Amino acid sequence: MTRLLLLQKASTSVRVAVRLACIATILATGSAHAQSCAPAWVAGWASSQFRPTGDAALPPGTLANQTLRQVVRPSVSGDRVRVRLSNLAGTRPLPILGASIARATSSAAPTIDPATRIALRFDGKPDIIIPPGADYLSDTVTLSAKALDTLAISIRYAAADPEQTSHPGSRATSWHLPGDHLSDPQFAGAATFDHWFNLAALEVERCAPAQLIVALGDSITDGKNSTTNGNDRWTDRLAERLQADPKRRHIAIVNQGIGGNRLLADGLGPNALARLDRDVLAQPGVTHLILLEGINDLGTLTREAPVSTAAHQAHVARIIGAYRQIIARARAKGIKVIGATVMPFVGNDYYHADAQNEADRQAVNAWIRQPGNFDAVIDFDATTRDPARPDRLAPAYDSGDALHPSPRGYRAMGDAIALDLFD
Repeated sequence: MTRLLLLQKASTSVRVAVRLACIATILATGSAHAQSCAPAWVAGWASSQFRPTGDAALPPGTLANQTLRQVVRPSVSGDRVRVRLSNLAGTRPLPILGASIARATSSAAPTIDPATRIALRFDGKPDIIIPPGADYLSDTVTLSAKALDTLAISIRYAAADPEQTSHPGSRATSWHLPGDHLSDPQFAGAATFDHWFNLAALEVERCAPAQLIVALGDSITDGKNSTTNGNDRWTDRLAERLQADPKRRHIAIVNQGIGGNRLLADGLGPNALARLDRDVLAQPGVTHLILLEGINDLGTLTREAPVSTAAHQAHVARIIGAYRQIIARARAKGIKVIGATVMPFVGNDYYHADAQNEADRQAVNAWIRQPGNFDAVIDFDATTRDPARPDRLAPAYDSGDALHPSPRGYRAMGDAIALDLFD
């Protein structure tokens, strides 16, 4: 009898152990399933920040004690977001009294949906002092960011006039009002300018995998002569095509173009080599780089005076050397580097390119097209040149200055990019 009881107890113990093991397995499986989503950050929108000069700089005092509202369009969807503010060009600390984010009603208006407004925090506080030369991320907020949607980011400045850090070529209108208007849904009576200030990025957190393309370039990437508030740069068109493809909606693209940018020397902003780490390699989630640089290097060589044949050859060699540097540094970070050919610019009144400048462009493009130099090539030259006069832009794609494409030309550029480059 005693032995029977012992056997029954043992059997019960086994059954309990089995049940506990099953429960543990279920819990472990469920936990593993829950943890199968590993949230990751990716840049959904970005702008290259630098110190504005000349007409790009605001009159002193413009932003002192003002609320500035700026509209951006993320290129990929996500569940949560954070904002990156920049004091890159500042030599003293930048106090920000507050900031907020909301859905905008339009790319061309300052109005927001007040039900979506969220106050941004920095380390749990509404205000922040950004050190000189630094960027600062906001705390994460839950906001379902939809690809190609419009979001308004508002910044409240202190009474002191901030040192200016901006992206002048926004091709987008920004609005500002005196005082605290962070929660103002209408922004009635606001003054405007077409620049972004202190706004470096909108980063998106996704549960699903993501990739990021960074477009590094000059005014042709920045969208010179595209439609203000029209979102019709070539990078915008590429973003639209990626989102229209169910297999590629996880791919984001950010535009890091600067008007007048060069590979070898500073222009309106720092040269491409100097800003590579910040504007490309440091972007969260970056997997691909499209490099469209060189036209300003080619043009400035002889803009003021002719140079010798040897100087032309040395300049081309330096441009190619800069390409090699960018390729090597990006590949070291596991980034696929895609070279874009330099487009025609004969006929432009600023650079007044001649046959030797065109020969330089052909030499640079031959190197770009040579297999093995870049990981892949986008032939914007072939897309935009005039078949009858291949040293010039096609009339249908020329905005009128023989250098920058029209909106139709930018669309053709965006349509010419093979999407399987990013697979």
